[in-house]
Amino acid sequence: IRGEARSVIAAAAPAPAPARAPAAVEVPKPERPKAPVGAPAAPKAPVQAGATTGDGVVTAPMPGTISDILVKEGDRVARGQVLVMLEAMKMQNEIMAGRDGVVESIHTSKGASVNTGDPLLTLRA
Repeated sequence: IRGEARSVIAAAAPAPAPARAPAAVEVPKPERPKAPVGAPAAPKAPVQAGATTGDGVVTAPMPGTISDILVKEGDRVARGQVLVMLEAMKMQNEIMAGRDGVVESIHTSKGASVNTGDPLLTLRA
């Protein structure tokens, strides 16, 4: 074809395919060892023992709010018995007797705010 201009359309090279995200790989979670049948349950979180001074005063081990008092004056208590529930950092802490005795007096009330070392109650031998 004479005198005619030919237009040549060059085909553009195909665009590279977008990079594919790697397929999600499922990592198996480690299995907890199963306790044998009849095995004792896992121990509970430790409870707080109130500090008992030489004169029998049970004090708060941390600051918090008294949520419950589980004894009354004149009650006989044993070492490790829960006396008071103390809420601290949105957790209930059991305050236990550090020794056997009788509740002589209670120095706090339900709903009271206490600081570390504040007297909660007095036990006499």
